[in-house]
Amino acid sequence: MAGTVLVTGGTGYIGGELIDQLLERGWTVHTTVRSRAKSETRLRGRWPAAGERLKIFEAVLMDDAGWAEANAGCTHVAHVASPFPMGIPKNADDLIVPAREGTLRALRFAREAGVTRFVQTSSAAAIAYGHGNREEFDESDWSNLDGPDAEPYIQSKTIAERAARDWVAENAPGMAFCSVNPVAVFGPVANEDLSTSVEVLKRLVDGGMPMVPNVGIGVVDVRDVAKIHVLALEAPEDKVRGERFAASCRFMWVSEMAEILRERLPEARAKKIPKRRMPGFMVSILAMFMPEMRQVKRNAGKRRDVSGAHVAEALGFTYIPADQTIVDTVDSLFDQGVVKS
Repeated sequence: MAGTVLVTGGTGYIGGELIDQLLERGWTVHTTVRSRAKSETRLRGRWPAAGERLKIFEAVLMDDAGWAEANAGCTHVAHVASPFPMGIPKNADDLIVPAREGTLRALRFAREAGVTRFVQTSSAAAIAYGHGNREEFDESDWSNLDGPDAEPYIQSKTIAERAARDWVAENAPGMAFCSVNPVAVFGPVANEDLSTSVEVLKRLVDGGMPMVPNVGIGVVDVRDVAKIHVLALEAPEDKVRGERFAASCRFMWVSEMAEILRERLPEARAKKIPKRRMPGFMVSILAMFMPEMRQVKRNAGKRRDVSGAHVAEALGFTYIPADQTIVDTVDSLFDQGVVKS
C-alpha cells in the first residue's frame, strides 16, 4: 500500500527516519517545517532522488497558515511534530499549549481534507509517570498528572494525547486514529541536531560526563519507531483504530550502556567513557549547567519500564536489540563528525 501521507515535523529525528522509510515504500510524502527557507536545502540534500514525491510546506503548531495546503491530497497523516525541550521550562504552558493546540489543529485540517488514517506520535511520558515507586507499565496505563514527577513535558504529552482521542471521538468518528508512544529514542543520527536522549550518549563518549550517573531509561531504536508508524499507517483499519502502541525494546541503566560501548567500540571511540559511578550530589550540580542532566536528575535511581510487547505482537515485527541500538547511535555520532575520535 502506498498513497500520499503528511508527516509533520520533517526535520526532526523521528520525522526524518519516517520520511526515509515511507519514500522507500513508494509513498508520496508531504511534510511540514517551521521555516521552508531554512529546511529546503537540508531535506532535498537528504533525499535528492525524491523529486515531486517529497513536498515541503511551511506550517507551525500555533498558526493555521499552511495546514490546508499541506493536507491537500493526503489520505493519511503522521503527526510527529511536538515541542521537546532540553530542560524544564518555567511555564508549563510553553509546552502544553502548543502540544495540545498543534495536535488539534493537525486533526482539524486532516478531517477537512478527508484524511482517513491519523497516527499521533505521543510518548511513554503519557504512560509511566506520577505513579510513585511503580516500575512496570504498558499501553493501558496513563500518567497521573497529580504526581510529583509529572513535569511540563509529561503534562504536555498526556494532555495532547487525551485531547486528540476526545476530539476524534466527538468530531471524526470515521477517522482511524491511533498513537505511538515511544520511550527514549536512540539510533543512528543524520546530522548534529541531537535529541535529548542522544545528547546523553554523546556526553558519555565525548568526555562531557565525568562519571556514570545512577539512572536508567527505556530504549527504542528510531528505525523501529518509524517502522511502527509505517505499519500503523498501512495496517488494516481494525488493527489500529483506537490503538495505543507503546514502543520500547527494554530498560537499560546508563552504566550498562557504558559497559556495552566499552566492550564493542574500538579503543579510539571508547577511551573517554567513564567507569566511576556518579554520586547523587554531582548529578544535581551538573543539572545546573547541562540541560540534558536535568532529565537525568529526574530519573536518578528510578526504574520505569514500559512494555513494548503489544505493538510487536499486534503489528508483527521484532525490535532491533537495544545493545545494537546504543552502539549504532554512538558510531553514527563519530561518523557524522558530531564527536571526534
